Amino acid sequence: MPSRNVTRRSLLAGTAAGAAAALSRFPAPAIAQTRPVKIGLLTVKTGVLAQGGIQMEQGVQTFLKETNNTMAGRPVELVVGDTGGAPAGAKTKVQELVERDKVDVILGPLATFELYAINDYIQQNKVPTLSLAAADNLTQRQPSPYLLRASATSSQAMQPMGHYTATEMKLKRAVCIGEDLSFDYEEIGGFQAAFEKDGGCVVAKLWPPLVTPDYTPYLAQIADCDVVCQGFAGSNPLRFMKAYAGFGLKYPVVTGETGGDDALLKSFGEEAVGLVSCCPYSLDLQSDANSRFIDGMLKNFNVVPGFYAAGLYVNCQVVDAALKAANGDTGDKEKFMGVLRTVSLPDTPRGPIKFDHFGNVIGTFCIRRCGPEGAKYGLKLWNKIIKTYENVSQFWVWPEQEFLAHPVYSRDYPPLTKC
Repeated sequence: MPSRNVTRRSLLAGTAAGAAAALSRFPAPAIAQTRPVKIGLLTVKTGVLAQGGIQMEQGVQTFLKETNNTMAGRPVELVVGDTGGAPAGAKTKVQELVERDKVDVILGPLATFELYAINDYIQQNKVPTLSLAAADNLTQRQPSPYLLRASATSSQAMQPMGHYTATEMKLKRAVCIGEDLSFDYEEIGGFQAAFEKDGGCVVAKLWPPLVTPDYTPYLAQIADCDVVCQGFAGSNPLRFMKAYAGFGLKYPVVTGETGGDDALLKSFGEEAVGLVSCCPYSLDLQSDANSRFIDGMLKNFNVVPGFYAAGLYVNCQVVDAALKAANGDTGDKEKFMGVLRTVSLPDTPRGPIKFDHFGNVIGTFCIRRCGPEGAKYGLKLWNKIIKTYENVSQFWVWPEQEFLAHPVYSRDYPPLTKC
């Protein structure tokens, strides 16, 4: 069972000048502006998803080190809860953050099933939440007024991946495989819908459990196709790609933001060469903001960042921008949530971002091919950007109302059809 203790890091390095400036601009009681901004982080430090969860915390810490542990002139107190990557753990930790620690904002959680589990509680308690978790429907048919997502929905990266696979890789028959979880249902559903819209056909969908000791029974079912789409997350992409190569399969493999995450490059071997992925963040993105972020991760933690770290760093940028626009005031949660939704940032490690009226990000998504070309930071492999899609929304190329008229992507939707 995950620990029920919450790790507290008091990061109280605010300047008197910043506090004085906030006081002079906003007529709230002095204690409201001199007290720390309390940020709760829901992450995962144990289990299969821990690789991403640890990077989430590193992304937050990298931002706070850059800003001398302040946001909008106010000191920051970060309270970290390890959910254990389980719905029950997420429910326990969010209650602790809100009721015991009185946080102003929540960052996280990591997993889609965790966000679905705590959604009602967040809405009932009106807690501004910037989630990495994808959970498509919470910014679609059942939008949460207290949720903002600066990362991506489960399907948002896989929809352009499906388009690219059919139109530019010219591959037409796909087998899809991912964990037997809501995140994978949604991302594989997005791939299937876009792939089939552009002339492809999914011949089979395979769902191993999150904790699977042996992929062999599933690999034995991969046949009669010309491409495999895998949707694994955490450390499972490493295990799957090694098992895939060991089984002797030669079909090209495509994936989304988690299955080809840059943070996995240090552990991938020859089995990952040629892996094509789509992600909203890439080490290969050339910009001052990304270079600064990468340098910070290397300096502070001696690791290259991936999607999870970048997502939380960008979330911190969003909170900081909203606090500045609100003159540092987080007292009225509904009002502050409204300010968060208006944030538009031209300069983040993933490029420019803005939000749609549901609170989901619109931004650039990169198609990358894994190989030795361009590798640096001591890595032998590199995800080289080969195409970018700009201003990608959660609805891809479909009109919003047309998209929302179909059910949320699930284990059985879209259904398989005869190819």
